[in-house]
Amino acid sequence: MTDDTQDGVSVGVLSLHNSKETKAILNAVEDLGHDPVWLRRENTTVTIEDSEVTVEPDVDVVANRLLLSTTGDPAELLGLATTFNRIRPMLNEPDAVLTAIHKFATAATLADWNVRVPDAFLALSNDSLNGGRDRFGDIGVYKTAIGTHGGGTWKVDLTEPVNPRVGNRQAFLQELVERDESSHRDLRVYVVDDEIVGAMYRYAPEGDWRTNVALGGDVADAGDDLPETAAETALYTTEVMGLDYAGVDLIEGEDGWFVLEVNPTAGFKGLYRATGTSPAPYVAKLAIERAGGEVDDGRVETLAATLDDSTPACKPRITPPEQEDLPVIGYIEDVIVSGTSGSTQVKAKSDTGATRTSIDTGLAAEIGAGPIKSMTRVKSGSVKSGKARPVVDLVIGIGGTQHTVTASVEDRSHMDYPLLLGRDVLEHYRVDVRRRSDDEERGDGELLEE
Repeated sequence: MTDDTQDGVSVGVLSLHNSKETKAILNAVEDLGHDPVWLRRENTTVTIEDSEVTVEPDVDVVANRLLLSTTGDPAELLGLATTFNRIRPMLNEPDAVLTAIHKFATAATLADWNVRVPDAFLALSNDSLNGGRDRFGDIGVYKTAIGTHGGGTWKVDLTEPVNPRVGNRQAFLQELVERDESSHRDLRVYVVDDEIVGAMYRYAPEGDWRTNVALGGDVADAGDDLPETAAETALYTTEVMGLDYAGVDLIEGEDGWFVLEVNPTAGFKGLYRATGTSPAPYVAKLAIERAGGEVDDGRVETLAATLDDSTPACKPRITPPEQEDLPVIGYIEDVIVSGTSGSTQVKAKSDTGATRTSIDTGLAAEIGAGPIKSMTRVKSGSVKSGKARPVVDLVIGIGGTQHTVTASVEDRSHMDYPLLLGRDVLEHYRVDVRRRSDDEERGDGELLEE
């Protein structure tokens, strides 16, 4: 480890969110004796003057941690990442990240390099997509091309038609690969700088088939019995995709391993829980060395045994109130709700007391929000015990921004509004209770429902 501060390098982590992974990388940079810089809206500027480009705060290297799959404007963030990539060395360059976040582009790239992926079919028209869906049999996987945490992924009955788009997201069909219908498992391999730093098996929660940790899936260490073919495939996949670090998701079929997805901003929490290893110090080490700095490999291994995701000292001060920057929606709002077979505009009620968005049974069936494959215990308002309700994936569009959520399904036919927006959507907005999109439709003396 470098003791002379003049020999230290400044590592910028480009991240406009507050993820545990960003914090862990920044803390690891500092623990390795170098200077972490959190590049955020509050502190970052780029100036061009007399053909000279300067960055404030100045950094020697940038680790790209922008979450493109969850934003309504991925092109804006790609442009920002490209700006930094033109003037500083960058880990996970934007062109590689763009390919990785688009699931069909990932599959096409890997297939072109002889990496096994499930058969898939993308069509831009409704007739073309449904004309080719029978190649996957009665059951297949339906995905939005961009999505995260298992959102925008359905197991669908292909005897029924599907749409080529969900909201403003392109969608495609994919072969369902599974060896055991009763136990759904896949493999996440985390690669940093052409080395595997950890691997875990992920198991779907009861009643679901998706294995994402964000959806409640369980995990187990795969390091001791990691199949050689899977390990080689994960390493080759990361190289083909041009990524410096990534979580590679694989699944074992009857005749071998297939790559499902490649995540350039994969989470650390599940991997650390399964393996006791944090990738953060390895990412920090790569960034430091890319900028010409030095680190102690023994120190990296020691730090990897702890996931330090506490708020780093380098986090820029945020001028309150942050909420002023959030867009405003009404108590009753016009939204577009989309499923696998259709989209429609409805009036939705905002309920900050509800954790999860909920949708009427009839509306869910109309748009193809499903199929229903899992149950969740939903708490509402002051009710502490809650009740078990089925849940489905759907996409909600508000003013051009898309939100993929897992919503509970209930009979709302006796209520005025078929869709209730919970905090999973409302956390992105400020709610003005005086604003209602149905003001002209209701009488002055009408009582509020629910």
